[in-house]
Formats: sequence, C-alpha cells, structure tokens
Amino acid sequence: MKKILVSGGCGYIGGHTIVDLIDNGYEVISVDDLSNGSLRMLLGVEKITKRQIKNYKVNLCDIDDTRAIFTENPDITGVIHFAAHKSVPESVLSPLKYYQNNLQSLVNILQCAVEFGVNHFVFSSSCSVYGNPDSLPVDEQAPLKEAESPYARTKQIGEAICRDATLAYKDLNITLLRYFNPVGAHPSAIIGELQEKPENLVPVITQTAIGKRVEMQVFGTDYPTRDGSCIRDYIHVMDIANAHTKALQYMLSGKNQAPCEVFNLGSGNGVTVLELIKAFEKVSGKTLNYRVGARRPGDVVAVYANNNKAKEFLNWEAKYDLDTMMKTAWDWEVALQQEAEKIKLN
Repeated sequence: MKKILVSGGCGYIGGHTIVDLIDNGYEVISVDDLSNGSLRMLLGVEKITKRQIKNYKVNLCDIDDTRAIFTENPDITGVIHFAAHKSVPESVLSPLKYYQNNLQSLVNILQCAVEFGVNHFVFSSSCSVYGNPDSLPVDEQAPLKEAESPYARTKQIGEAICRDATLAYKDLNITLLRYFNPVGAHPSAIIGELQEKPENLVPVITQTAIGKRVEMQVFGTDYPTRDGSCIRDYIHVMDIANAHTKALQYMLSGKNQAPCEVFNLGSGNGVTVLELIKAFEKVSGKTLNYRVGARRPGDVVAVYANNNKAKEFLNWEAKYDLDTMMKTAWDWEVALQQEAEKIKLN
C-alpha cells in the first residue's frame, strides 16, 4: 500500500482528497498546522473511511519540522501539496504574508521531496493563473496573463518553481492541477467546507439560505456577460479530489509525457453568479435574500475550462452536475445546523 503525504489535509479539498485516495487503496498521512484547516475535517474523513489518519501539526515554512516528517516516514511515495493561504481579498491587503507562506512552504516541501527521493508530486494550482483570458474555454496552452491578485501570483510563481525543480532534479515528476471553482460536499454530508466566514460563493449562498447570514451580496452585475454577473466554472469537490488520485496514478505508472505537466480541472461549463443562485433555489426550495453590490477587487470577468487534456491523459472527467453540486452543499449546511442544535440541547 503506497503512502501519500497530503499537505493541508485538514482543509476542504485536502480532506475530500484523502477520502478518494483511501477509496483507491492508498495509505495517507496529513500535515496541517490548523491555521485554516480543522481536525473536525479529519474526524469526518475517519468516519467515512473507517481509517485513522495521522496529522502532523507542522508549519511547512519551518524546514526542520518539515524534514522531520519525511525522516519519520521514509516510505512516502508521493506528495499532494494543498497547504496555502487562499483568500483573494486578504492577499490584496496582505501580499507579503501570502508570498512568504505560500512560496516558502512549497520550496521546503519540494526540498524534502528531493532529499528523500520522493519523485511524485502534485501541486494544487488554480485557474486564477490565467487572469482575464483572451478566449474561452481556456486551455492549458493559454498564456498566463497579469495576475489579478497576490494569491494568483503565488500560484503562477509556484508553478514556475515546480517547473524549475523538475529541470534541475532529473527523477522528479510534478503534475500541476489548475482547478476552477470547487463546490459541494461529500455525498454523505459528513464532511464539507468548514468556514465560519467563507468568501467562496456557494457556502455564502447556503449560509444565507439557512439564516446564518441575513443577506448575501452579488459583486457586480455590470460585467460584459449574459446577465451582467461574473462567469465561473464550478466543479464538485469529489471530482477535484479524484483528479489528484488520477494524477498520482498517472505519474506512478510512468505515463506522464514530461517531468512537469499541467491539467485544467473544471466542468467545462461557464455559469454566472445569478445562474448559480437559481440552481440553488431550485434544488433547495429556498428563496435567497441577496442584493447587488459593486465589483470586488481581484475578480476576473469570466473563466471556464477546456478539460479535454485531463480527460485524455488522466482518464478523468467530472461526474457531478450543477444541481448535484448545489444539493450536496445544501445537505452539508443542513447537517451542520442539525449538529449545532444537538449541541445546544445537550
């Protein structure tokens, strides 16, 4: 059973990816300093998988603590690196925090991978590297435009670091996965997105519908799109998770075409913010209280994926449709409320 180290394993995508890895026969260890992640996620993963998962509470910016994980686990076969700060608005306000954390942690975990001969590495990137693309759907050959935020720039620089590493260290293989907008929750509703004050659109929608928020805001309806709101490509978190497993399998089987390759992970469909709200209202039966506000700094107008390359080479495709994405997100929000009510009663 091959052992995979997942950084950011107590986070939203990291936790769901651990489930998919275990479902596909891998042993998993996690490293997460819990600055954004939560042990609640790991407990849910253990409940779903019936496996205990060790988490190292380590900040990857500390090279000695990072190296100690690899020393203790000399049988690590691959690394999936999620750990990073990811708030676009926060990155605009605190760019140096983002450069220091996101890039130093990547350099350190890559350094350890090289030192310990761990030659299969998956880097969590983002469609934000494309900026405002010239044409849609955007494919992997599209030029990377000026980043719209420091967060996006850390992903552009992170990709460059990965490419340079594979040029310098001949046995190192890295897959860069550029994902679009992960949404939804595990179909069991045992794990999902854990943010008290989320910035991502879908948990803002579900929190508004359940009453945690009085209202929500749509940032701009004056964009040059079909209804004036931003267009994004929403993809279910379990589809994203499965792509990481497939990327590892791709490299482990020696099928990768080059030491460093990049793949888009998206549904291939562009959905506006207002269309997403309507889809949620349909599956939940709730009418959403929202108002229209000004555009938000750092937001691109429209971006959605050409995902043909991932289909062809990774043998991956998105299985969850938009309605299912929204239903699992809503089921998760309802489960959180039921849990909170039980705690109150006790």
